Amino acid sequence: MSAGTSRLTEMLVADAVPGPEAINWYAVQTRARHEKRVAERFREQGLPIFLPLVSEVRRWSDRKKLVELPLFGCYVFVKVAAGREERLRVCCVDGVLRIVGGKGEGAPIPDEQIEAVRAITSQRLAWSEHPFLKIGQRVRIKSGALNGVEGILVARDGDRTLVVSVDAIQRSLSVRIEGYDVEPV
Repeated sequence: MSAGTSRLTEMLVADAVPGPEAINWYAVQTRARHEKRVAERFREQGLPIFLPLVSEVRRWSDRKKLVELPLFGCYVFVKVAAGREERLRVCCVDGVLRIVGGKGEGAPIPDEQIEAVRAITSQRLAWSEHPFLKIGQRVRIKSGALNGVEGILVARDGDRTLVVSVDAIQRSLSVRIEGYDVEPV
């Protein structure tokens, strides 16, 4: 057996042996308007998912209707192990385009970012989408309904605003935090 063949065998065996892999959140890019279907298919497979939805009034020529739309269009979050089999299991779901991240392996999303988005969307606070930011001071809210939520502090029109970002999909939310006590992280 040559050295090249031996190395290839080691790589295949290493992928086949189950190990203690970390279970993380990953962003999965979906086909347009397939987020709910993909989320349901993940649920059927027993995978933990997070699909933040927002209610919006849509107007047609003959009626108005309150519809629930994905907060981040074309993205669903799924919590899986980082192993090759799990990535393949996720990517084989109809409607999935890819796991977001380099080399097809996906970029893990910290639990804190998912929980921050969950906290903001569940509190029925007035929030708006915000351009993705990497600059600015990172802060943590110290009290109230958003206690412990971390983000970037910015000022918009004289108001203090907290921007919570999901790095992997380069999307952000902003929420006014006047009256909240914040501290640097």
